[in-house]
Amino acid sequence: MQRFQLGEVEITKVVEWEGEIAPARFIVPDSAPGIWQDNASLLVPDHWNPRTDMYRGAVQTWVLRSEGKVVLVDTGIGNDRDRPQIPLFDHLATDFLDRLAQAGVRPEQVDIVINTHIHYDHVGWNTRLRDGEWTPTFPNATYLIPRADQSYFDPRNAHRRRKPRDDHERRRRQGSLLVYADSIAPVLGRAVLWENSYRIDGNLALEPAPGHTPGSCVVRLSSGSDRAVFVGDLLHSPVQIIDPGCSSCFCEDPRQAAATRLSVLERAADAGELVVPAHFAGAGAAEVRRDGSRFAVSAWAPSGT
Repeated sequence: MQRFQLGEVEITKVVEWEGEIAPARFIVPDSAPGIWQDNASLLVPDHWNPRTDMYRGAVQTWVLRSEGKVVLVDTGIGNDRDRPQIPLFDHLATDFLDRLAQAGVRPEQVDIVINTHIHYDHVGWNTRLRDGEWTPTFPNATYLIPRADQSYFDPRNAHRRRKPRDDHERRRRQGSLLVYADSIAPVLGRAVLWENSYRIDGNLALEPAPGHTPGSCVVRLSSGSDRAVFVGDLLHSPVQIIDPGCSSCFCEDPRQAAATRLSVLERAADAGELVVPAHFAGAGAAEVRRDGSRFAVSAWAPSGT
């Protein structure tokens, strides 16, 4: 299990699922074909399989212990869910809660749950199925949900959204109704719908980072001389560090996502922030540096305990 310390904050990565998901340029459609092969030494084996040309990623939760509280950054896919939009994760059955227990966390010990945005693979373990009802998995936690996303994905506001660009987006839109019903609506009574910014404690704060979704956010960590930024889905692959203009196929507004990504990477490189994406397999977090008009990975986070 990966665990490391930044200032006074202990960070533990709990993996729900890891493997190949889809062809690389389906996940990052704007990426140049050669960028994957040209950067194979960076991407193989954790982020790309050159033999199959498949993107590799992980679904994971970052556990932060800060000022005596247990904070979860994103909650993965969850078990027992109808996910027709992505059959790979339909009715998933994992031992995620056992892995969380191995990290020293029982559901009732969680104080805060952060959803960096409302997509199925970031909110799933918000709830679990008990006696046919979706109930909060973490009964004592406050759920921090971006108000912009709650409004955007609320089925009552579906008429405000633009028409889907293609069949892929249409399926995602239909699937989002299921996600809202089983993973968001049941926790709204325990949720804080925040906007503009939100201070969690002396070490942690939330800031908007729109584009991937309207309410996408980053988690800023500042403790002692250490800095980190948990970027959610601003990054799916290291190729987006090399070329920040490449957005994923899951972005609601690819142009805005690219602009936000560039801004976040610029600050990370200049301020020495460790960049912690939601879906990087392997070490899962990277130090970045400027490389001309682009960026490069200068080091990976510690991979062991």
